[in-house]
Amino acid sequence: DCSTQRRFQKIFEEGPPTVAAKEDFREAEKAAQRLAMSVGYRGAGTVEYLYKPDSKGFYFLELNPRLQVEHPVTEGITGVNVPALQLQVGMGIPLERVPDIRRFYGLNPDESSKIDFLNDVYKYPNTHVIAARITAENPDDAFRPTSGKIERIRFQSTPNVWGYFSI
Repeated sequence: DCSTQRRFQKIFEEGPPTVAAKEDFREAEKAAQRLAMSVGYRGAGTVEYLYKPDSKGFYFLELNPRLQVEHPVTEGITGVNVPALQLQVGMGIPLERVPDIRRFYGLNPDESSKIDFLNDVYKYPNTHVIAARITAENPDDAFRPTSGKIERIRFQSTPNVWGYFSI
């Protein structure tokens, strides 16, 4: 869920989405898979939707054939190393042979049985991840982006709550 945005930049990324029921989320996943299959897409990518809770409807926004900035949220929920997965897919390794994917589906990572991604059910994540983007803006100059010096930053990480900083 990337609903909170400022100047078309995602401020918070959260998952799994709390606004959508698990069944609705799964239907959106299946629709994304059908879309990719219908256009012959092969590779790692992201399908984005707008979700309307009162009607439980989801509406296509875009298909991104690239690594998304919010991929750490997906990694935290699924345990799948997304950049590594993207490389493995690019090398032609079938998804059902990727150990992280097999673990996500509760399968032995050392085996190679087929996975029917449209019909086989994975264990719904029991974790929740929130990522926040911190930006520097000057309120005295119409909130234009600005650079500055970070004087102090402190992440109070635990095994279940952690932070990282990237530039």
